[in-house]
Amino acid sequence: MNFLERIKARFARKEKPEHLRRGELGERAAKKFLQRQGLKFLTANFRSARGEIDLVFRDADCLVFAEVKTRSSETWTRPAAAVDARKRRLLSQTALDYLRLLKNPAVKIRFDIVEVLLDDGAVREVRHLPNSFPMAKPYRYG
Repeated sequence: MNFLERIKARFARKEKPEHLRRGELGERAAKKFLQRQGLKFLTANFRSARGEIDLVFRDADCLVFAEVKTRSSETWTRPAAAVDARKRRLLSQTALDYLRLLKNPAVKIRFDIVEVLLDDGAVREVRHLPNSFPMAKPYRYG
């Protein structure tokens, strides 16, 4: 393989795996849904060394960290059930990293879960579960 072929191969668009495409579709649907509810979009896919937050919004004087769970079926369990104690801890730590970047403003925060259900690759239903869980211990007061 010559140099030009190697460059083309490296930058060629590869088809994304199905689960990643479903996740992106779910995040777009969740973003639109929350914006229609009056929340102001700030950023998507915020990453720090400790994790990732799917969507960040402002709702009046509150920062909203939203975790999006997209599923094609609820046969076994609700999508929100995937946000277990470990995931809540990682989301709490990542939210603190986000707040550190903003110089730790004195704002309220909350963690929401958005469930997106698909039917044949199209969005069937979006469910917003506001204030789904508190910041994980030991990061919260009280």
